[in-house]
Amino acid sequence: MAHLDANSTLKRLRNRYLLVVMNEDTYEEVVKFRLSRLSVYIVLSSVFVLLTILTVALIVFTPIKYYLPGVGYGDARQAKEFRQLKIRTDSMENAMKFKQQYLDDLKKVLEGKLSTLDTNKLDLPKEDNTNE
Repeated sequence: MAHLDANSTLKRLRNRYLLVVMNEDTYEEVVKFRLSRLSVYIVLSSVFVLLTILTVALIVFTPIKYYLPGVGYGDARQAKEFRQLKIRTDSMENAMKFKQQYLDDLKKVLEGKLSTLDTNKLDLPKEDNTNE
């Protein structure tokens, strides 16, 4: 295993490179950059830190924090209201489903699409008469 010398690593980071962007049709130089690995690393690290700071500032200083789950800015009252609204929504969905099923069955009866109609047959749970 090769031992990396600190001086050679630092020299590799400081080696200068030339990045040239050329027009493919005319081979004219459009832009020219003198770069080193160290400068590229510093620029990318700075961009990352800047984006992180902007994201945190956006969350902390705007009302968007209330819409992010797990951040902890919502209070218990809002969570309770959310649960109640969810329960009410589920009940309303079930009621709508039953009403739609009733209307579909009524439509079938009015159109005469049911060959036999037995109104006495109901699916009721059987009562257990063990006390008598």
